[in-house]
Amino acid sequence: MVDAPVQLFHNIRGNFVTRQKLQSENAALSTQQVLLQAKLQRYAALESENRQLNQLLAATEHLKKQHFRLARLLLVNADPLLNEVIVDKGQSDGVKVGQPVLDANGVMGQVVSIYFLSSRVLLLTDFRSAIPVQDVRSDARGILVGRGRLAKLLLKDTPGTVDIKVNDLLVTSGLGGRYPAGYPVGIVSVVNTNVAAQFASIQVDPSAQLNRNRPVLLISSADVSSEINSKTKIPTRAIKK
Repeated sequence: MVDAPVQLFHNIRGNFVTRQKLQSENAALSTQQVLLQAKLQRYAALESENRQLNQLLAATEHLKKQHFRLARLLLVNADPLLNEVIVDKGQSDGVKVGQPVLDANGVMGQVVSIYFLSSRVLLLTDFRSAIPVQDVRSDARGILVGRGRLAKLLLKDTPGTVDIKVNDLLVTSGLGGRYPAGYPVGIVSVVNTNVAAQFASIQVDPSAQLNRNRPVLLISSADVSSEINSKTKIPTRAIKK
């Protein structure tokens, strides 16, 4: 009975210490869990980026190494009326105004201004963007313009009798000398034809993942010009002296 108060004190003290220790261990485990979750998310981001890089590599198998340059997105313009991004390659890397920009799925846009270490890219969905395209199935040609949103493009001034259908793939036609021919631009999603109207209303979904990918490709102007020259070159035997 004399030792009972002392034992009670030790028991209370021991329980208090044990509780403090458990709380401390719980806090440490919670912190470790957050760190592990952050690392897991980072690994997931790296895995996604690695997958995108592999897709880019597969998409550029037909290009020579010196004809493209890998770049990464640094900034996306927050203004909904300006569909622009900033990439981490600029004047110091030999980037030129007008260079086409692609991801693993298709055309994203073109370089419109250059800084020393970065460049500003106008996405093809911007109101100021226009790109000559061709229907893979029917060879019908047209001008694809932006509508100011990342989701849709519009085939401008298309005759109502044009042979373009939903799910048709549109690729760059190579006309105009800005984009090399044959790169995917978009898939036709809506075709509205009105007998009374002179033109058809054709909406297109971009092939490129404009609001997802970080690694992109800058195609050199030399690649564009060489492809155009090869298409317009006159055979020697066809020239009469």
